[in-house]
Amino acid sequence: MPVDVHQHIWPAAFVELLRARTAPPRLDGWTLHLDGEPPYTIDPRDHDIERRRRLAVADGLDLALVSLSSPLGVEQLPPEESLPLLDAFHAGALALPAPFGLWASPCLSAPDPGAVERTLRRGCAGLQLPATAILDSEGLRACAPLLSVLERLDKPLFLHPGPAPAAATGTPPWWAALVPYPQQLHGAWYAFRAFGRARHPALRVCFAALAGLAPLHGERLAARGGGGRGEVDFDVFYDTSSYGTRAVDALVRVVGVDVVVAGSDRPWAAPVVTDPGADAVVHALRSVNPARLLHGGGRSVPRAPSWKGTPP
Repeated sequence: MPVDVHQHIWPAAFVELLRARTAPPRLDGWTLHLDGEPPYTIDPRDHDIERRRRLAVADGLDLALVSLSSPLGVEQLPPEESLPLLDAFHAGALALPAPFGLWASPCLSAPDPGAVERTLRRGCAGLQLPATAILDSEGLRACAPLLSVLERLDKPLFLHPGPAPAAATGTPPWWAALVPYPQQLHGAWYAFRAFGRARHPALRVCFAALAGLAPLHGERLAARGGGGRGEVDFDVFYDTSSYGTRAVDALVRVVGVDVVVAGSDRPWAAPVVTDPGADAVVHALRSVNPARLLHGGGRSVPRAPSWKGTPP
């Protein structure tokens, strides 16, 4: 069952609500305005449902999981602004045809575990959080009730870059994707290792974009007293979005192939093209590993040790 764990589609009702806004995040026609990034012109074909369905079929997918674009910052808006946008997104995404599925998103300005559970029970694969929500022990403490819902329902967490901070005039347009986004994922990966795993021992977690390549810093972690070099948490997964074979190969050398899953970030990036002759790796990334992320089971799970201290 080939799976892409990371795509984005904006349903029509969600688009119209963004157009009705007068402050970021907002759409002016198809030009997106955010606080931390320059205006960005979106190709409306990228959110044409039939076109995207055909692309997913052409990619050979049995499941393409779509999620809210967390850099918009919808989850952090006041509830009166966030909830209508989230409702429109969830309703539209749940109505998408096969092969699409959905990661749910919560209102983080007024977290409601009951509402999250109701949304998950409508057929969502799991819950997405912006990486900015769990950058430290306080963030993990605030999100703990939501993560406990996931554990109880045996559903995974997907961590995606959140909003970028405002950049100085003259900053190149690629800055947010290359600096704040990986930094957020890097920080969230270490925060979950340090503070989150002990509190949520049964939670399966997937980091977008290879977690900002955070695991590659294992030698530095060991040198600074973090320990755990060479130990892998087999319930922490990494999607390949925006990276190619060199970065994927580097990560596999550290964490192994069993925790890497195919994620394209379509329409913002194309799927990774794996080197010819790597059929077994393709099967693992597209089928075997996503199945374990979404449904559990599989191999035993050695744990990377947490740093000293108690969970938040």
